[in-house]
Amino acid sequence: MFNKKMFGEMRRAGMGTGLSKAKLSEAMLEILLQLPAGTKNFKETIVYNMGLLGQMSATRDINEAWNQVKKRAAKLYPEKFILADRNKLHWNDGSVKVLDKEISTGNFKKLNKLADIENCSVDKLISKLIKYYEKGNLK
Repeated sequence: MFNKKMFGEMRRAGMGTGLSKAKLSEAMLEILLQLPAGTKNFKETIVYNMGLLGQMSATRDINEAWNQVKKRAAKLYPEKFILADRNKLHWNDGSVKVLDKEISTGNFKKLNKLADIENCSVDKLISKLIKYYEKGNLK
């Protein structure tokens, strides 16, 4: 009955949704909050549940609104959602551990200086440090 090609032709003919990205992201957030725990593929599920509005919206508008929704959901509802590495939204059920990627400027300078002394890269130096640490804890 309806397919993507038809909706594309309707948009080109000037029959767009006329909906701002802010309203689109609000609608996406409302649907996200109603999803049952454990739902996979958030974005596809939300766009499907938006119905005609989701099908008529441009892909770039949906992608931009989705990026806003991920950040807002993780910030406003940290008990339900967590934004992990690579900006991927997950349920906050304890199964995902967010890695600490921050290092202070002072420690970063010390690591680079030590790597220069050892004539190796910082990554290789940290690998050596971890290996020595694990050996020390095994005894």
